[in-house]
Amino acid sequence: MVIVDTSVWIDYLNDKANPQTLWLEFAIGYKNIGLSSLILCEILQGFRDNEDALKTCDMLLKFPVFEAGDMRLAIQSAENYRSLRRKGITIRSTIDCIIATYCIEYDHQLLHKDSDFDAFEAHLGLRVLHPPEIALD
Repeated sequence: MVIVDTSVWIDYLNDKANPQTLWLEFAIGYKNIGLSSLILCEILQGFRDNEDALKTCDMLLKFPVFEAGDMRLAIQSAENYRSLRRKGITIRSTIDCIIATYCIEYDHQLLHKDSDFDAFEAHLGLRVLHPPEIALD
């Protein structure tokens, strides 16, 4: 399963072409793609218009949405945060910490465009999907 982060969904929904959104566009219908309830929340918070939010929610609910909020995951997320902090790395977002930990614990790949996840990949074993760079001109 590939969990698609908010950073990619926002670009995808705004028709921004980059390696991550091109991979997502190609993969829909062919690959196992999902998101977490926290990612769903982050995406829907960005809409000003209720109708647009509801349409997007309907579209996103066609993908598996995983609950990423149990006590065990909260404790492990805090441990991962502290582990990175001991290495001199401070993660800016608690939600990103939970998403990364969820992917690590359930062995999902993460498709993202957010540098906060780089430390999880480098130091804690987060599996990241790296689409090939494509000339976009």
